Amino acid sequence: MPELPDISIYIEALASRVLNHTLEKLRLASPFVLRTVDPSPSDVAGKRVIDLRRLGKRIAFALEENIFIVVHLMIAGRFKWLAKGAKPPGKVGLAAFDFDNGTLVLTEAGSKRRASIHIVRGEEALRALDPGGIDVLGMTLDEFRDALTRERHTLKRTLTDPHVFSGIGNAYSDELLHRARLSPVQMTTNLDAGEIERLFHATKDTLNEWIERLRAETGSGFPEKVTAFRPEMKVHGRYNLPCPDCGTPVQRIVYAENETNYCARCQTGGKLLADRALSRLLHGDWPKSIDEL
Repeated sequence: MPELPDISIYIEALASRVLNHTLEKLRLASPFVLRTVDPSPSDVAGKRVIDLRRLGKRIAFALEENIFIVVHLMIAGRFKWLAKGAKPPGKVGLAAFDFDNGTLVLTEAGSKRRASIHIVRGEEALRALDPGGIDVLGMTLDEFRDALTRERHTLKRTLTDPHVFSGIGNAYSDELLHRARLSPVQMTTNLDAGEIERLFHATKDTLNEWIERLRAETGSGFPEKVTAFRPEMKVHGRYNLPCPDCGTPVQRIVYAENETNYCARCQTGGKLLADRALSRLLHGDWPKSIDEL
């Protein structure tokens, strides 16, 4: 799923193309992508884009007459900037936003249709779509501490909760926890002041560095390789590959459709975290440490 750095670069690329331009027409290749009925797609035709905003992992197009188009890319949704009037590609095309200077196409790979478009009127309706998490790039240490420790959960769960922190998902939570040298299953209420401050700086530094890296990669073009798996990442998506800091094979915890990647040497004092499926299968044969493994 595109997270804060990816969404930030999308918004920058979109701003240079559609800000102050007129949306002539919204074409829906899949009617199920639209989750609202009023205003209708015909109501946005002829409206000028006056602002672009990020709502967590959503992108909001602010149009004239206080109308907003909010797009949630979910896991496999992506944008493509094409020549004016271009058709959405094959089976993956969901919608086309025809502007006076080009066409923005929304695509989604795979068979599951999770990406969504909401068209709403007014700031109150827009706020209803915002999960409400804190702006992690603009937060203070005190704000971060209050949000982090408000409830007792694991660090991984809290960092990826959109109602707590805005825009952090599975990929970048792995990266910033590795940078902070903290276990993903450490409880939020068990951190000391030094660990909280270390995590605060790791969160800001990791996200800002990735924004700069993606900005340099994209340049004046449009983001084409939006992915949660990048070779420059330290642990995310690098199961069994060496940790770039200590050389220990990266480990993982698999649950549902997600997995958490971590370095046992750097983050858990050498302890292997129990995988819900594999550790139950192996029972007593499950290794307790990276050295035993």
